[in-house]
Amino acid sequence: MKKIILLSGVFLIGVLSPVVAQDLRGKAIYESKTDLDMDFGGEDIPEQDKKRMAERMKQSLEKTFVLDFNRTASLYKEEEQLEPPAGGSGMRMMVFGGPGGDGTYYKDVREKLYYNQVEMFGKIFLVRDTLPEQHWKLENETRKIGEYTCYKATTVKKVRRREFGRTRRDGKEKTKDTMNNTPVEKTKEIVITAWYTPDIPVNQGPGEYWGLPGLILEINADRTTILCSKIVMSSKAEDKIEVPKKGKQVNQAEFDEIMRKKAEEIREMHRGDRRGRKGNRVFRIGG
Repeated sequence: MKKIILLSGVFLIGVLSPVVAQDLRGKAIYESKTDLDMDFGGEDIPEQDKKRMAERMKQSLEKTFVLDFNRTASLYKEEEQLEPPAGGSGMRMMVFGGPGGDGTYYKDVREKLYYNQVEMFGKIFLVRDTLPEQHWKLENETRKIGEYTCYKATTVKKVRRREFGRTRRDGKEKTKDTMNNTPVEKTKEIVITAWYTPDIPVNQGPGEYWGLPGLILEINADRTTILCSKIVMSSKAEDKIEVPKKGKQVNQAEFDEIMRKKAEEIREMHRGDRRGRKGNRVFRIGG
């Protein structure tokens, strides 16, 4: 029975640890890194420029996040940077299909709701939707992360990616002169590996991740690793973790459609830029 309850993403907090109190609260700092698989779309770019762009992109994907959590809610957001990333060529890079985690992500595990406040293209959106269940498989493997004993859990997630210029109009293999520029949506399954600690018995984790009998300290998802580097627990009653309120409210499906249309618009702009002037470059990250 215990295993069934855990796999459903719900658990009861009992007298497992002295830290379990009505006003349990803490902050966890996470470092996020993503390996690159950059698609330059067949452009004739010097190797030294490719390396420079890849390094700048890598740096932009190395981020620090703060998770403010209690027993029922959490708020996950990027730590503010003192200075913007260094410039250089003046080229502006737009990324689609990269890892999630941008914006401010609020989870209410009791009400099974999430709010994701995201700024895209100069506009703020507030995505509100039902928190998806994550059906974890609990493993026997353990390891230490800092002073905490962590247990392994895995789940499988389907991710959708949109690719351009992958098929011919007749559906056969692509050739240079007959490629169809219509975006093709592909779905693939990735294994998510989590490491959680029952020493901090809250049903929380970074970003969209939750549903284990302890705080999630590490996530490995495809090319992205999110690792907790510091935890500060508090036994004091503090202010309530607030739900983000600013932005145009949409559900996840509506937001995905807005992003799809915008990506196609920018792709069209980029296609025009390739005729002789430098402009925005659009890169795809990941498989």
